Amino acid sequence: MSDPRTFTIQLAQREDYEIEARFDLPEVPDLLFDEPAPLGAGQGPTASHVLAAAVGNCLTASLLFCLRKFKQQPAALSAEVTTTLAPNEYGRLRIAGIDAVIHLRERAGEVAPFEGCIQQFEDFCVVTDSIRRGVPVHVKVVDADDNEVYAADT
Repeated sequence: MSDPRTFTIQLAQREDYEIEARFDLPEVPDLLFDEPAPLGAGQGPTASHVLAAAVGNCLTASLLFCLRKFKQQPAALSAEVTTTLAPNEYGRLRIAGIDAVIHLRERAGEVAPFEGCIQQFEDFCVVTDSIRRGVPVHVKVVDADDNEVYAADT
């Protein structure tokens, strides 16, 4: 069995800006990414959309896990994630901010021990905490002969 702390996602360009992601989870379907017009055809989410969804999913799942850990069964949670893109100092778009709002169906007093969960659930969200801290990204480009033609660490 492989180590669940390391995973690999295979990506392949289909056409134009459509890129298909294949996960190393046999039960998970492939995911198609695409850029909106005029670059792509908007056939799938962009990488920025998926990152925002990952933040919202991680926060919602962390809060749900905390509540269930304390034997609570809240009604279905929902979340809304608003992501703002803005140009950096070179005029290239970057994610400037992510605002996530998680919606409970109950009032805070109806979910116990709500205060304990609300104080700590973010600490268990792998994605959000990693992004906040800045994730090191190592990039390499190899040619058809597997020769490294570019490498960078950020």
